[in-house]
Amino acid sequence: MAFASGKFSNALCDYCGQRYKYNILRKNWRGFMVCPDDYEPKEPQLEPLRYRGDAIALRDPRPDRIEPVSVFVGAPGFTAFQSYGSVQGGTNMQPYVQDQALIAQGVVGTVTVSIT
Repeated sequence: MAFASGKFSNALCDYCGQRYKYNILRKNWRGFMVCPDDYEPKEPQLEPLRYRGDAIALRDPRPDRIEPVSVFVGAPGFTAFQSYGSVQGGTNMQPYVQDQALIAQGVVGTVTVSIT
């Protein structure tokens, strides 16, 4: 459907009610035809924010590596965490090493550790 250009037409401003040329009036963001004095652009605060979800997933994930498990197996009563301070009641934190003459060594069997 074709419309006339309106170059000889007059129109009233919807805000102030004054008569203006039809081509001078502009439609504001509320849909009213207003004069240049009453025209106001839409405020950016009235636009809804574009929400983009939080970035949770990784772009190129890598699987966990399977590391070999090492288990400390020492002489009976000996732990890797003992120190001279804990054995003798002092404050010296040097690693505790038992006397080699008092250690009895022997083989009882095999130890199998399975982690699933």
